[in-house]
Amino acid sequence: MSRLEAVRALVAQDPTNSRIRFMLCMEYLGASDWQQAVSELKELLARDANYVAAYYQAGRASEELGEEDAARAFYRDGIDAARRTGDAHALSELQAALDILG
Repeated sequence: MSRLEAVRALVAQDPTNSRIRFMLCMEYLGASDWQQAVSELKELLARDANYVAAYYQAGRASEELGEEDAARAFYRDGIDAARRTGDAHALSELQAALDILG
């Protein structure tokens, strides 16, 4: 069983576990499967809007797909989530990514 298959199995066992679902997203990102990564990140964020790291990764994957408007939206939503959760470090990273994208 591949690592990706193992993480998929974990998600199937506990689909509401944000940390495990984020691990799956990271596997897709590592495989440069940008579309699947964005799809899974959207699912994660629909379940857990305060999982701040997911916004950055979704923005990054959207950029890889050439979907700059979607990337901007993820970064902006992530900035809002970072403010809600008091995550100053993530706020800084998300703002920098948005600024670079323009």
